[in-house]
Amino acid sequence: MAVSDGVVKKVILSYTYVAIWIFLSFTVIVYNKYILDRKMYNWPYPISLTMIHMAFCSSLAYILVRVFKLVEPVSMSRDLYLKSVVPIGALYSLSLWFSNSAYIYLSVSFIQMLKALMPVAVYSIGVLFKKEGFKNETMANMISISLGVAVAAYGEAKFDTWGVTLQLMAVAFEATRLVLIQILLNSKGISLNPITSLYYIAPCCLVFLSVPWLIVEYPSLRDNSSFHLDFTIFGTNSLCAFALNLAVFLLVGKTSALTMNVAGVVKDWLLIAFSWSVIKDTVTPINLIGYGLAFLGVAYYNHSKLQALKASETQKKAQQNDEEAGKLLEQRDGEGTGRKSDNQN
Repeated sequence: MAVSDGVVKKVILSYTYVAIWIFLSFTVIVYNKYILDRKMYNWPYPISLTMIHMAFCSSLAYILVRVFKLVEPVSMSRDLYLKSVVPIGALYSLSLWFSNSAYIYLSVSFIQMLKALMPVAVYSIGVLFKKEGFKNETMANMISISLGVAVAAYGEAKFDTWGVTLQLMAVAFEATRLVLIQILLNSKGISLNPITSLYYIAPCCLVFLSVPWLIVEYPSLRDNSSFHLDFTIFGTNSLCAFALNLAVFLLVGKTSALTMNVAGVVKDWLLIAFSWSVIKDTVTPINLIGYGLAFLGVAYYNHSKLQALKASETQKKAQQNDEEAGKLLEQRDGEGTGRKSDNQN
């Protein structure tokens, strides 16, 4: 009974973490859409919103790391920070800026469909930087995902070229950031969890975003005397964004990255249903057919990655067993040699 109780408790906790992550991710996306959309809260300043998030998150991350010491900071030299963290921060700021900007022009459902291209972008850029090996089977899978998204785009009732361009740029910058994390940090033995990532990267993003903000949005905000910052709206929105990072920390730490990918698929379908039923965005049958094709491609890609991971772990265990067997044989040989010399004496 003790074993079964432990298993049940672990399963319940895993599903709880998944539910919390889906809820917070769902909330942040819908909340950002509500703030930025001209037909809703009508505050079309994506750079300003992203900067508010970064300022809030970096402040809380600093408190958690330096004041409460809940998370250990990573040992990092100034040279490493400038060469590794700064480029990642620049890409992250561009990714957030463009993805938030897309909410002004596109529906939540269509944005989720376009985000299905993320594995395609990550794989393509990984091959370009020689972090992934080119495989015909994987490339065929990537083409199937792309075709599915193309069909979904063809069926989009409110297609906006500029909005699609912004979202595709956001996907490209985010994919490049993910590949650079492997090249610039993971390859050097540096692993950042969501809290330490915010601690090091959020201030960097804030600095980068301040440049386009001064040129693009500050003049409009300065001239718009009727606007007053609503601390309830922006405070709760920022708090949700920070809580989402904590949820990622819990979900990946207590389950796995694959669980997060599967949960992400569930979240995307829920967002599409919410966008159609509550926000009243138009979702056409061609939209759903296209996204369904892309979804199958992404599911197959995740399955392939899981199988490769399992094979790698099995190979590592086999190598460890071989090494242990080799050490035992060496010990036995040593003991046998020692006995022979004792008998001769």
